Amino acid sequence: MADFVLVAGAWLGSWAWEEVAAPLRAAGHGVHPLTLSGLAERQGVPAGQQTHVRDIVAEVERLDLRDVVLVGHSYSGIPVGQAAERIGDRLKRVVFVDAAVPVDGGSFVSGWPDGRAMIEAAIAAGGGFWPPPVADDCAGQGLDEEQITRFLTGATPHPGATLTEPAELKAPLSELPALYVKCLLDGEDPGPEVSALLKSERWTLVRMDTGHWPMFSQPAELAQVLAGAVG
Repeated sequence: MADFVLVAGAWLGSWAWEEVAAPLRAAGHGVHPLTLSGLAERQGVPAGQQTHVRDIVAEVERLDLRDVVLVGHSYSGIPVGQAAERIGDRLKRVVFVDAAVPVDGGSFVSGWPDGRAMIEAAIAAGGGFWPPPVADDCAGQGLDEEQITRFLTGATPHPGATLTEPAELKAPLSELPALYVKCLLDGEDPGPEVSALLKSERWTLVRMDTGHWPMFSQPAELAQVLAGAVG
C-alpha cells in the first residue's frame, strides 16, 4: 500500500480528486488530495511557485508519510516534480498526469513558446491571476455537460506568479522513479522535455484515451492507472 498525495492543475483544488480518491481508498491506499495556496478554499493566500513546492513538502512532512506517490496534474507537475526530489527517501514514485514538468530555471509559461504572451496578457488583465477557462475551452476533451459544469463551477482564478517564476532542481529529473500519463485527446505528443525524460529507464509512459482532465472524464480509469504505479 502507498500514500497518494494528489495535486490538481491550474484553477483546481483538492475537491477535483473526489471520484479518484474513493476507489484508491477502497483498495487500501492512503489518499491525501491537496489544495495549493491561493486556490479553492485557500483563495487569498499569497502564492508563488516555490510556495506551491513548499505546500507539497509540508503536507508530506506534516502527515509523516512514507511510500509516497506524488501525483501532479497539468501545471502542478512543475511543483510536484520539485517536491519529489525534496522529500528524499519518502518518495515511492512521482506521477505526472498530462502535466508540465519542471525545467531548472524555466517556468510554466516558458514551456509555452506559442502561448506565453497570451497567458501573460491574461494574467495582467486578471489582476495577477489567470482567469478560469470557459465551456468552449473544454470542447473535445471527453467531458460531458455535467462534468464541464462541475469543473467550471469549482474553478477559481490561478495565482499568476506560480506560472511565471522559475523552477529549481538540484538533480536531473530523469533520476526520479516516474510515470507519465498522456491523455490522447489533448494531443499524442507529450512534448520534447517529456520525450527526453522517457528515455530514462526510471520513467514509463501510460496513455489514456481521454482529455486533459481525466479526474472528471475517466476517474475510475485514472485511479486504476495510479494504483498500478505502486507496483
